[in-house]
Amino acid sequence: MAATAMEGNASHRAGISSQELLQEMKAFLSGIDPVHGHKLTVKDHARCGILLLRNLPPARGAVLEHLRGVFDEYVSGYILDLNHEGGGGVGGGMGPLGRPGLDDVTQEIQSVLSEFVHSNPEAWAPLVSAWSIDLMGQLSSKYSGRHQVPHASSLNELLQLWMSCKATRVLMEIYVQCLSSMISSCPDACVDALLDTSVQHSPHFDWVVAHIGSSFPNTIISRVLSCGLKDFCMHGASSVVDPLFPSLADKRVPKVASVVGILGHLATRHSDSIKQELLLMFHESLGSPRDPQQHATVPFLLQLAAMSPMLLSTVSGELIDSLKPPVLDQLHQHFAGLSRDDSENLVGLVVHLICQTGPGAYRILQFLVNTAMPASVITTPGLAVRDSVREACHRIIQLLLLNLQKLVYNRPSASLSEPQPRAIPFFDELKGRVRDLCVETLRLERKRHLWQHQLLGLLSVYCGQSCATESLCHLLALASSPEELALAVQLYGGLAASMPGLLPATVRRCVTRLHSSSLPEAQAARLMVNLATLVQWEGPEEEVPSPIGARLAEALSWHVRDLGQLLPHSDPQVSEAAALLLSAVPLPPALSPAQLAGLVRSAVGQFLLALRRGREAAASDCARLLTRLSAASPAALRAVLQQLVRSATHGGSAGLFGGRAQGVPWAPGPPPAATGDSLLDVNRKFGTAVNFGGSVWAVFHAGVIGRGLKPASTVTAPGPQEAAHNLYQLLSLVVRCGSGGRPLTEPDPSLSRQGPPPINPEAAKAVAVALVEGLCPDVTNSELAWPPEDHTHNTVERDLQIQNRFEENPLLFRLLQFVALGRPALCYCSVLLRGLLATLMAHWEASRHSLTTSSPWQLQASCSLVSCMGEGQLLPPVLSNMHEIFHLLTPFEVHLLLLSIWDYMKDNGPLPQKFTFDPEQGQFYRDFSRDGDISKYLDVLHSILHKNIDHLGHLCGRFQV
Repeated sequence: MAATAMEGNASHRAGISSQELLQEMKAFLSGIDPVHGHKLTVKDHARCGILLLRNLPPARGAVLEHLRGVFDEYVSGYILDLNHEGGGGVGGGMGPLGRPGLDDVTQEIQSVLSEFVHSNPEAWAPLVSAWSIDLMGQLSSKYSGRHQVPHASSLNELLQLWMSCKATRVLMEIYVQCLSSMISSCPDACVDALLDTSVQHSPHFDWVVAHIGSSFPNTIISRVLSCGLKDFCMHGASSVVDPLFPSLADKRVPKVASVVGILGHLATRHSDSIKQELLLMFHESLGSPRDPQQHATVPFLLQLAAMSPMLLSTVSGELIDSLKPPVLDQLHQHFAGLSRDDSENLVGLVVHLICQTGPGAYRILQFLVNTAMPASVITTPGLAVRDSVREACHRIIQLLLLNLQKLVYNRPSASLSEPQPRAIPFFDELKGRVRDLCVETLRLERKRHLWQHQLLGLLSVYCGQSCATESLCHLLALASSPEELALAVQLYGGLAASMPGLLPATVRRCVTRLHSSSLPEAQAARLMVNLATLVQWEGPEEEVPSPIGARLAEALSWHVRDLGQLLPHSDPQVSEAAALLLSAVPLPPALSPAQLAGLVRSAVGQFLLALRRGREAAASDCARLLTRLSAASPAALRAVLQQLVRSATHGGSAGLFGGRAQGVPWAPGPPPAATGDSLLDVNRKFGTAVNFGGSVWAVFHAGVIGRGLKPASTVTAPGPQEAAHNLYQLLSLVVRCGSGGRPLTEPDPSLSRQGPPPINPEAAKAVAVALVEGLCPDVTNSELAWPPEDHTHNTVERDLQIQNRFEENPLLFRLLQFVALGRPALCYCSVLLRGLLATLMAHWEASRHSLTTSSPWQLQASCSLVSCMGEGQLLPPVLSNMHEIFHLLTPFEVHLLLLSIWDYMKDNGPLPQKFTFDPEQGQFYRDFSRDGDISKYLDVLHSILHKNIDHLGHLCGRFQV
């Protein structure tokens, strides 16, 4: 009878007698068929248990325990089939799932339990859910090491494997039904079972947690947190855990690790729900205390964050945003009654969590700094925090810096077990916010900049030289006062001992940033100005703790060429700052000719541009740079002076020194035939002819493709005072270069009246050669001999061109006077002297005025020419004094005197061989006694003196041999 009963569907049997129930119980307990006497099969034994489960409630514990074996048998067969098929796990082909005959019995078990849960969920759901979830945990752990079972880390493959097995799928469906039936009333029992099983069988049980959590995310998250908090309180962990040993909470409160694991699985898809639940728990705990769990909520949340960096990063940003002054007050009141030890542990745990925070670290730092800042009188009412809260944040910052310092300097060295030093997530996140930290440091707000500055130093040590150079570069580019610049010096002083080569690396980074255009023009200029300030910094020892100036100058000297490329920058701030920096940096020991030429061209161009803009400080910097360049070598001296002369005497620069500007840019207009232009001018307008006499700024084209023609010049000529000042600046620079760095003694452009310092003959010769090349490019320096007066008929055009250039540009006479000071350099200007003298003689001969004052420029030019020739000792003193009476004579008389000078020069040519070096005076001189009697050249002079004895008699003594 018992066998017949077991063959039918036990779930559909209506009543059963006590005798039959007793026989079924005996069969279930013994496992033997009472009719035939043979051993019951697994299926028959299970159906016997199902019958007892339906009709004998006290036997439910034993029956459910027996049914575990049914599911175990099924899973064993399932795994065995996978091994025989060789499907390679979930992805391969699989044979029949489970042993034959167990599919229908597992379905019967599910039907019976589902019926019980549906009929009375309060009684059956906790029992059945605990049984099903515990059974899944046991099965997952038991078969975790089988060949066809994926590793626990492969959660998706593991989930696919177990959900493909009917037995485990039935168990999962049973638990889901239990949880669904209790979700609206009291799901804690079901969730407790889940947590308990997770503690015992993790990580092999994680696939169950992942599946259930995905099905009931909100319920699982909230109930898991609630059950975890309840267990946290029950085990006496309501006090704060020691931050140095956060793992001890895992042993004291076993479910904490399970809570962390479950939330970790759900975070990939339900991070927003987790974040909302955590924040909700936090804010609810700060209300009026009605439940003892409220006091333990914040320590519980801190413990979860300490054990799970994922949870910490999920909630940290929004939590910081929610900490407004009212919330901070509530938080302070909430923990006001903590003991000293608990308070220390709480603060220590907070500091530990901040150090482990990755994303959002900068927001946390700013919150702490802003909250800990001393109160201000302008703080808006309602936004101020209490002094106690401010002091707490101040204490947290101090402990944070101390803890970070310990972590940075106590990191273990690399080993086989730990190849890399332990990471600090807080610093790993701040690596990308170095510039923001520098900006905050430079605000110089009481304590803020001290904290940020110390943090920058620790971050630089942690990240290495790259971060240190970046920090220094940002500080140098952003500092706008000596106090702010001192912070960069202090940071370098603290890092230099542990980072050899930090300063050269910082300079390389700065130069790279200057050339990569990654800095705005204002910051690029500020960076170079600050570098120049540090190079020249000579403060007290307490202000400059390390000799950064000399080391910085040495490091910058290797980048002179790169810095020189910034001199012609389009932005005036950048170019002037580059000039300032280069004027303070020593030149490298080996500067190639190409580098020297490029640097000289750029410096000269910037000098003239600064004069044109009226930037006296920039012009002074360029002048100092050119002076230092000229002292580098004789070749550098020649290059500087020649470039200065060529650029300053160019037609476009004549107006800068009081002359008439030439070379007005071409603009569209009528055809050339209508304007009468020459063919050469027309060709030059369209760029078919190259003006080799131009300066470095000469443009050899009519425009830029895509941008149109060159714009017309809008530069206005300077006034007389500005022109005189520009002339003095240029001449002072030329004199300093030619005299070894000694400047003019007075701001007077007349060199002959102030006893200028001795001029290097080589420097004067370089100026002379540049003058000749610029004014007469077709004449060689070998044409020093003075031809007869009739020869001037063959050079009329060239002589007139020379006169026009001298008339248009007053600078040329000043440069000629400079050449005269460096004897015998004036000899190399023979062609210019001849051209000027010839044109002046022709003018005075053809003049019909009664007085020479009627031709002021010619009179001034005649006097200057004779005085210059006398200063250069091309004329004896008697002849060189004749210019003193030119303004008292008639034009023809001046012509006769100039003719006498021509005759003397023809007979006594201006040759350098006639000069002798005087070691006592340190300059060359000429002995005119070797040239013979000069009386014959004075006959005309004496005749004119006798003719005008009435008003020239008092000067006769000046012209005696």
